[in-house]
Amino acid sequence: MTDRTTRRDYARPYRPWPLRVGNPLLGLLPGGSLAPERLIEVARKAEDLYDLGEPDVLEPLTRLVDAIEAEAHLHPIGRMATRTRLVGALRNRLRAQALFAAHPEILRQPITAPIVITGLQRTGTTLLHRLLAADPRLRSLQSWEALNPAPFPDAPNGEADPRRAFARRAEKALSWMAPDFFAVHPVDAEGQEEEVLLLDFSFLSTVPEATLRVPSYARWLEDQDQTPSYDTLKRMLQLLQWQRPAARWVLKTPHHLEWLDTLLTVFPDATVIHTHRDPAATVPSFCSMVAHGRGVMSDAVDPLDIADHWCRKLDRMLSRALATRARRGDEGFVDVHYDRFIADPMGTVASLYPALGLEWTPQVEQAIKARLHDSPRNRYGRHAYEPADFGLSPDGLRTRYRAYIERFGL
Repeated sequence: MTDRTTRRDYARPYRPWPLRVGNPLLGLLPGGSLAPERLIEVARKAEDLYDLGEPDVLEPLTRLVDAIEAEAHLHPIGRMATRTRLVGALRNRLRAQALFAAHPEILRQPITAPIVITGLQRTGTTLLHRLLAADPRLRSLQSWEALNPAPFPDAPNGEADPRRAFARRAEKALSWMAPDFFAVHPVDAEGQEEEVLLLDFSFLSTVPEATLRVPSYARWLEDQDQTPSYDTLKRMLQLLQWQRPAARWVLKTPHHLEWLDTLLTVFPDATVIHTHRDPAATVPSFCSMVAHGRGVMSDAVDPLDIADHWCRKLDRMLSRALATRARRGDEGFVDVHYDRFIADPMGTVASLYPALGLEWTPQVEQAIKARLHDSPRNRYGRHAYEPADFGLSPDGLRTRYRAYIERFGL
């Protein structure tokens, strides 16, 4: 535990002194090219592979890079980190496609009855995911797998897998660069992670707009068929399951709320756990999280711009989710209310098991109790924020989201 409290001066992100000194110096040097063709060339040369598989990445990658160049206002280290991430995603696609070609049995792996947790951000999805993942019968995505789902060539498995060391370095780097972000949303190399990072290997996900200012890309994305992205997700889960077998997955990301129809088309036997919390609490908290995240890569962070973008986005997520549920008569959905969950986490999790088709056993109860004990609140500091920081007010938010609040008794 720490007594750290996160900063609220979002326009002036925290910088360790080496970054304060290094950024201006790096700005004097030529930056690495973000041209999509060049990124693809670098990835192919690094892996000595050519086939990037489906879907075609050139258009979404071009749209994303154009938005980054025009709108994200990256500082030099942020640009370097972004380039590294984009090349890394392409390299993973190349390695994955080579494995699919060499081992066609991978794409015959069944992804059976996944449990999918979704809801607005800051509604308890992370804690619920981590508790359910403690059940030894369920398979979750680990952070080190999310960063590199495709193994490195000729690398050992298990604890010696170099992907684990890669993720531990990334965790340490983030906690050093942005301890405030770590206090808001801790990252654990060996812990659970959102599968939106797997969707992002298609360059068709909300990861960019949650971490960078890319409004033109975000608008373009809303008009795209997400089926190719969810097909990519399925293939990546099959690849991971082939490496580390599983009977059943437990997944989690708010991203799905916007695309439930597509999710349930690609995974028709999924059970969706939908989490709920008063938007007057969740929206300012999430805006603060986005502001801290953008501050890792950019010196230009505008809290009002963040609120404007994400309030519109959350409108869309909720309206689309409620429409899907109405069409399906809520079949396949289970609701969890944040306040009840936090007041009684064990009882809430146990109450889900009949709907999930799982038996609640003493062994499962003990495993989840142990995970709950290892997940204290404010472990890395206290998250401080106020709605007014983002030009918001509780009354205004409750008015804006009245239909949702009334629908779920919030």
